[in-house]
Amino acid sequence: MTQTNSKVSRWRIRNDQLQLHKHQNCLHQPLTKDLGEGYSNICQFDDDLSYIETEYMPSKNLAVLSRIDNQEPRLVVTLGLKGNSHFASECGENVTFNEGYTSITTFNSSIGERQFEADKELLQLRFSMTKSWLQRYFGNTKTSRIFNTKNIQTISHKPITTQGMIVAQQLRSVKVPNEVKKIFAHGQALTLLTSELAPLFSSNKTAEKFTKDEKDIVNLAREILHQKFQNPPSVELLSKQAGCNQFKLKKLFHHFFNNTPYGVLLEIRMNKAYELLETTHCHVNIAAAFVGYNHASNFSTAFVKFFGVSPKSIGNGR
Repeated sequence: MTQTNSKVSRWRIRNDQLQLHKHQNCLHQPLTKDLGEGYSNICQFDDDLSYIETEYMPSKNLAVLSRIDNQEPRLVVTLGLKGNSHFASECGENVTFNEGYTSITTFNSSIGERQFEADKELLQLRFSMTKSWLQRYFGNTKTSRIFNTKNIQTISHKPITTQGMIVAQQLRSVKVPNEVKKIFAHGQALTLLTSELAPLFSSNKTAEKFTKDEKDIVNLAREILHQKFQNPPSVELLSKQAGCNQFKLKKLFHHFFNNTPYGVLLEIRMNKAYELLETTHCHVNIAAAFVGYNHASNFSTAFVKFFGVSPKSIGNGR
């Protein structure tokens, strides 16, 4: 393990220096105690599809070096549930993985380092699949057009879909017997990939193009909803704050988020409530009030409709 003297000083460790232990149906790879807390769980569903869950809280600015040489190209879908990380390749390509976004990358061989920030919580779900796996579902023509280089490349970076966020929460929290856990996880992975890969393989060639300014407008509006989810502005006021009219804002939300402003607000509230219930085991009334609901019954109805489970079932809530 070495320490670099670049612009950001980082502790560097090779991936093969982190020990692997078999845990149930997966391989468990914890961080060493001197680097902080966290782990990666690697589950191989079949020869062509694997799932990696990474939860880190490094105590130092950290870089994990890796070298991957595949027999055939692979596509990786990464959901950033908490925190941000960065991959810097030896060839100069850089990929950033942001909280709230699904990043889709392709590569054949990869030499580089995954970079993590000290004292910043990180939670990412990654799904890695071969070109052959994609061809089985999407055909040769659509699959081949996205693999045009041997080096790593980012081909999509969009907000996690509502369906994808729901399935990601269920994948991590729903308790099932160990004997069928791998089957359950495999099924959830296919459901999640359906929602996150659909835009990439869509045959719609007439999609309207939007400018960078319009993308900035809709991202600003989404950020306002994140900041004011407890007492959100009306769509009319939100439009003014973002710098456009209501019709334009709704159109932008539909294009970039496949949702309405109210739908995005609901998604933010439900995910905030889920996290609160799971981490604090608080009363449902407290979670309801925290995300801006005056009546717990209305909150519970919305929660069940959104996640398919009662808020009382999350974190042994009351």
